Amino acid sequence: MRRSWWPGLCKSDTTVFPEVTATSRHYVDRLFDPDPQKVLQGVIDMKNAVIGNNKQKANLIVLGAVPRLLYLLQQSSSSLELRTECAVVLGSLAMGTENNIKSLVDCHIIPALLQGLLCPDLVFIEACLRCLRTVFISPVTPVQLLYTDPTVIPHLMSLLSRSQRTQEYITQIFSHCCKTPEHQTVLFNHGAIQNIAPLLTSPSYKVRMQALKCFSVLAYENTQVSMTLVNVLVDGELLSQVFVRMMQRDQTIEMQLTAAKCLTYMCRAGSIRTDDSCVVLKTLPCLVRMCSKEHLLEERVEGAETLAYLMEPDVELQRIASTTDHLVAMLADYFKYPSSVSAITDIKRLDHDLKHAHELRQAAFKLYASLGSNDEDIRKKLLQNAPDEVLVMASSTLCNLLLEFSPSKEPILESGVIELLCSLTQSDSPALRVNGIWALMNMAFQADQKVKVEIVRCLGTEQLFRLLSDPDANVLMKTLGLLRNLLSTRPHIDQIMSSHGKQIMQAVTLILEAEHSTEVKEQTLCILANIADGNTAKDLIMTNDDTLQKIKYYMGHSNVKLQLAATFCISNLIWNEEDGSQERQDKLREMGFVDILHKLTQASDANLSDSQGRSEFFSF
Repeated sequence: MRRSWWPGLCKSDTTVFPEVTATSRHYVDRLFDPDPQKVLQGVIDMKNAVIGNNKQKANLIVLGAVPRLLYLLQQSSSSLELRTECAVVLGSLAMGTENNIKSLVDCHIIPALLQGLLCPDLVFIEACLRCLRTVFISPVTPVQLLYTDPTVIPHLMSLLSRSQRTQEYITQIFSHCCKTPEHQTVLFNHGAIQNIAPLLTSPSYKVRMQALKCFSVLAYENTQVSMTLVNVLVDGELLSQVFVRMMQRDQTIEMQLTAAKCLTYMCRAGSIRTDDSCVVLKTLPCLVRMCSKEHLLEERVEGAETLAYLMEPDVELQRIASTTDHLVAMLADYFKYPSSVSAITDIKRLDHDLKHAHELRQAAFKLYASLGSNDEDIRKKLLQNAPDEVLVMASSTLCNLLLEFSPSKEPILESGVIELLCSLTQSDSPALRVNGIWALMNMAFQADQKVKVEIVRCLGTEQLFRLLSDPDANVLMKTLGLLRNLLSTRPHIDQIMSSHGKQIMQAVTLILEAEHSTEVKEQTLCILANIADGNTAKDLIMTNDDTLQKIKYYMGHSNVKLQLAATFCISNLIWNEEDGSQERQDKLREMGFVDILHKLTQASDANLSDSQGRSEFFSF
């Protein structure tokens, strides 16, 4: 009777485990005892039972413990000790699985705990904050819940002075919940800088570290925050100098890296000059140091990505970095990990290492691209100093990272990698030329127009057509693949052909006339079919009788693949629903294409005979 109200009050995706169900029910039943002392003891026993026991945590959540604990926590009639113990148990439940967190959030734990912060008792406040911290650092918690009530942020700011624990928990909550420029503005407007800056000199390492993380997320791509930070004094010392001290080698790697990120973000936001000694002599060397193989994989990834971001727009920083501590050689190691998968017997470690191996390579590409994004001399020196086998391995991996469906594609594109890849296409090594053009081909696949235009601009038409006559068949095939991907979607086709149509048609004609494999000629005819699909680009084919005769020749070729590709060109040219289709049909009829199409209906190959059906539809 007394429990009829609580099952189903909050959703849970967890499953009840039969072996602990009986004891779990006993714990929950004790929460409803009319004797307050027995309830308190029941909560304390529950606290001890759930420590390190995810099955017990899951069962208690499914059996409705959370709504009852929240009810007891919010009752003014509950003793402070009971309310505090309830917050502690809820915090322990939050340390289980992501499903646990979802269930707690669905039960409205966040507003209940935030309300609890209004209580004057410090021990209870710390218990609520500890639980809130655990909930908010989970990736499944909507961070916007921190900003729903406009009174929450200023109240949290006021609690910073209560104890080292409140400082640690609140700054950690802020650093995890500051995800957007709007969040940065809210925290800034409520005095985050002046309230958190003194914490950088706290005797507690945890407080200093969380305060530092706060500044890194506040300053990221935020000019207003960065311009304010540069003038802040902490115990009479400029904040930038505090960050410099935190990058010293006697500090933890975590602190060095985060301090370097703070200065990097301030520099990129324009509050610190790129030639300032704290950038050139402190931040840049610190980040280069983080790239060495003596550090953990995660640290190397973070160091490389931050360094790439720091120097991306500045040629002088790129020059300095390229000559600092054998950086290029260090990056080469990023592509050699893991060196021996078979030597790793721990499956969890293998999964972790393979994941970070991918991140290592991606970080190295960003850094390589950033190093060579603005200066041709640096780019050449990269290419010359790195061993060929490393460049081959790196560029081969990049081909996969740049596939359309890869999550790596966007951040790599933003890092200026196009110039680096275009440089690879000029290498004396056929393998590097193949990988360079292959990666560009993948980059152009389903890309937007600005990416395609940038590829053509960086590669240059001379180099593009030089690659189309490359003696290596693989280079030629990948260059044709690039051209085919560039010439996809009508606006892109028309735009590129309006600028480079004459040269492209010449190159296509030369390939179709020369001695090449069936695969090369098929790819070339597919490029023509794409051109034929353009609105204005198709005129370049229709006004070129030599090209039309070649298409006609391949429609009658003995190879079915070449016949199909050639027929598809004609199909695109005579499509009824487009302007000028009748005139194009008339010209092609005069040139004898109808007879060939009728012959194709008798072809033994089903694909070939079916392909003519589309042309029959057009009153041709």
